[in-house]
Amino acid sequence: MTPDIWMILAFAGFLIAGVPVAFSLALAGSVGIVAGLSPDMLATLGTNTYNSIAKYPLIAIPLFILTGLIFERSGVALRLVRFAQALIGPRHGGLALVAVLVCMIMGGMSGSGPADAAAVAMVMLPSMTKAGYPKPFSATLIAASASTAILIPPSVALILYSIVVPGVDLRALFAAGLFPGILAGLALLVPAMIVAKRYGWEGTPAVGAETLTVRTTFRQALPALFAPVLILGGLRSGLFTPTEAAVVAVAYGTIVGLFLTKELSLRDLWELLGEAAIISGVVMLIIALAGIFAWAGTMLGTFRHLAEWIIGLTDNGVLLLVLVMLAVLVAGMLLDAISIYLIMMPVLIPVMQHFEWNPVWFGILLAMNIAIGQFTPPVAVNLMVTTEVAKIRLEETLGWALLFVVAMGGALALVAIFPNIALWLPSVLGYNI
Repeated sequence: MTPDIWMILAFAGFLIAGVPVAFSLALAGSVGIVAGLSPDMLATLGTNTYNSIAKYPLIAIPLFILTGLIFERSGVALRLVRFAQALIGPRHGGLALVAVLVCMIMGGMSGSGPADAAAVAMVMLPSMTKAGYPKPFSATLIAASASTAILIPPSVALILYSIVVPGVDLRALFAAGLFPGILAGLALLVPAMIVAKRYGWEGTPAVGAETLTVRTTFRQALPALFAPVLILGGLRSGLFTPTEAAVVAVAYGTIVGLFLTKELSLRDLWELLGEAAIISGVVMLIIALAGIFAWAGTMLGTFRHLAEWIIGLTDNGVLLLVLVMLAVLVAGMLLDAISIYLIMMPVLIPVMQHFEWNPVWFGILLAMNIAIGQFTPPVAVNLMVTTEVAKIRLEETLGWALLFVVAMGGALALVAIFPNIALWLPSVLGYNI
């Protein structure tokens, strides 16, 4: 067998054996180096891991993670829920509509699906259960809605995509993700409302919400609603770069929590810094160790060989796009977004260039596939979070998950067929697409 096959088999074997993705990538890369290059080349491991994370835009990832944690602890989700409930009022499927809207707004602050799912689930699940919604339905809906965080800016996944794919403007990616993210949320809302009406699930105001007016709840939710405007407005105006936007978001969230909602203390802030450091450490470890795999694959020609094999499958770009999307969807059911980008993009970039697919549009399609994977068993990170909050088993949500997979798959198909859904806004804003 050739060295690149040894490397791929080693990676698959380590994953099957239960070795974490980060270490599977590093070990498989080391196998490729020893088998195809020279054991002496193992001396490059330190350099490759450092070069993988020594990138200025990566600073935004831990900062947006911290932003999501701060807004979660600041009681922002509760205020958004109360405003949405006051605005919509009690009706069939009212709380389902509230859950989807709040998840989408929270996604515009955190950029992280699991953080979004945790914050909304803790607030919405008790109210939805009291109103007659089954816990498996509620947990799945929130998990699916929270997956839109990977599309709606700021998105941690899109930040990484802009780093992995050379020449892609992150601002264009952020703008391109907005309408597909909204479309995905609406696609989830349609079956949720139909099912709620069919079974007669009646939305009821949360405890204490009956006396709150739209004006009162809007005033309370205003700081949260302003956060996406601040981030996107600053990016559009050129006031700050995407990385600087992450710093602004942290500062704004801290001010909101300490002085406006007053639900965040300095002690809480210190704890959140530690929590964000732990989460960011895991993310950065995957990125760093993936550098070994990427370097070995490049030197051995593994990625080039795989890309040539994929291109050779068919001359029909549409058919190949469908095959790629299915492959990414399956990968999304098993791996996290960061691992998928790091593993698959070195192979997919030559394919994308060969068929002249727009890199911004292609990045959004990948993100939508990965979003579906975040609530699709067996490994559904968002669903794991919401089922833990709901105290139910993951298996109980399978039927509802399949319903929402079909719904979001429809939104994905629309973006694939009509690229302007993603590309219209960045082109109007004058970004390079």
